Amino acid sequence: MKRYRIFSLLLLFCIVAARPLQGAAFRMGIDALEDSGCRELQGKKVALITNASGLTSTGASNYAMLLRNALDLKFVMAPEHGFAVNVEAGKKAAGTLIGDSLRVYSLYGSSKKPDAVLLKTVDIVLFDLQDVGARCYTYISTMKLAMEACMEAGTAFMVLDRPNPLSPLAPEGFMLEKGYESFVGAVEVPFLHAMTVGEIAMLLKKSRFPKLDLQVVKMEGYRRELFGDELPGFAFVSPSPNIRNVETAIVYPATVMLEATVVSEGRGTDAPFLQFGAPFIDSAGLLEELQAFRLPGVEFFPVRFIPKSGKFRNEECSGLRLRVSDRKRFSPFSTSAALLLSLQKLYPSSLGLMKDGGVFFDRLAGTPRYREMILEQLPIEVILEASRKDVREFGRMHPARFIYPEP
Repeated sequence: MKRYRIFSLLLLFCIVAARPLQGAAFRMGIDALEDSGCRELQGKKVALITNASGLTSTGASNYAMLLRNALDLKFVMAPEHGFAVNVEAGKKAAGTLIGDSLRVYSLYGSSKKPDAVLLKTVDIVLFDLQDVGARCYTYISTMKLAMEACMEAGTAFMVLDRPNPLSPLAPEGFMLEKGYESFVGAVEVPFLHAMTVGEIAMLLKKSRFPKLDLQVVKMEGYRRELFGDELPGFAFVSPSPNIRNVETAIVYPATVMLEATVVSEGRGTDAPFLQFGAPFIDSAGLLEELQAFRLPGVEFFPVRFIPKSGKFRNEECSGLRLRVSDRKRFSPFSTSAALLLSLQKLYPSSLGLMKDGGVFFDRLAGTPRYREMILEQLPIEVILEASRKDVREFGRMHPARFIYPEP
């Protein structure tokens, strides 16, 4: 009996030890603000940058929570995709009304920067948007422009931090080069940056906006070694029409560069960014090329689809579908490079990366070097090492860029 009890205790210890430490209960920035009764904002005139996916942990709209706490919320501003998150990428979004009186101004219409006159009517602007962890995703571009406008207007800026759903993936890709800044490349971070919007805001204040009155409401119990759908109590709400879940967000940095080619990135199908193709692609031949790279953590399967919108609308496309088999080993940038090298090798006159047609590609990549390497068909390891050099230099320049503990 004594031996059995010892064995039982040892078994229980092993089970407990195998479980990840739970730590503090997870709370987003909006939740931490609510927990305080929004006392930091009482008596102030407030504006809010958000969209319909800006929810608290209980599923309440952030603007409704602010109003429930008797805050003087003057207006809302919405980024690309509009407040309702139903406008396709690149299309202008109009303003609207919430209820009968709460005005929503578009930051993706005639201007992408908040109006200075409007900002002078409030004391503070809150930023509460769910990012997806890739530099080309425009919500951090919106944040940068809003921070600049607030500094110029003398208006305070507060970031309600949210998880980076891809934070376990190491930083990858090329840095943004001078002269290649755009709305799809506005912040000087690696293409896959592993930072939260709050951390990026702190970085921007230090490097660009030292006079800005900035406050970041930090998350509680955030564990950056967990993907967004692994965080206890966190529900990833689609921040745009084609990023519908964390699975898509993980693959997005690997396939988004196809937006700057003639190949469909799957828009207009039930699996945007998870599949890609074109009428001229031979799935079997492309699959053979990609399998030669032995990419870690990802599998490819032949697929045929007919987009209902976007490239090749109502045309049958053949291509491949991606399945991430091991998130921790998956490398979005390695996968991106392998895809582009293979497509350029097989379809050099069809892909659309020649010098005169590569402007958008270079803006997405933040540099012309990536496209030039693909066109030259350099070995993938040469491309990856060039990008790693960029990432190492960024880390050397900003060693204290994280505000949450590293695993």
